[in-house]
Amino acid sequence: MQRVFVLDKNKEPLMSCNPARARQLLKSGKAAVFRCYPFTIILKDREGGDMQPIQVKVDPGSKTTGIAVVVEFKRGLCCVWAGELTHRGQQIRDGLLSRRQLRRGRRTRKLRYRQARFDNRKRPSGWLPPSLMSRVYNIETWVKH
Repeated sequence: MQRVFVLDKNKEPLMSCNPARARQLLKSGKAAVFRCYPFTIILKDREGGDMQPIQVKVDPGSKTTGIAVVVEFKRGLCCVWAGELTHRGQQIRDGLLSRRQLRRGRRTRKLRYRQARFDNRKRPSGWLPPSLMSRVYNIETWVKH
């Protein structure tokens, strides 16, 4: 079962609640919707509160990545929120490929001589392909959410 994330009036995280409790708070006017996905409410009058330790679990994959928020209660681990993240790696690769093909076409046309530039590139240390960097940044963004 998915739970609803809760923020206090200073936008500090509080312990998540059941969807029924969130509906009661919204209906009585004690809370407002802060974000639609993942669904988060912000309390209007509460400031501060206890927070249990939360773990974010990530299962990386090439096309989709699984993300889960887990809390350890007295009875054991409980999944608060889980989701799948679909990556754009193939779209990025295809876009770069078409750009490269257009560039090569310009160079081979019967126009003025355009010198080929292939020997003037140095990659910085820790370089990753753009499709992989997109995946890393995407996962990082959702973990922060």
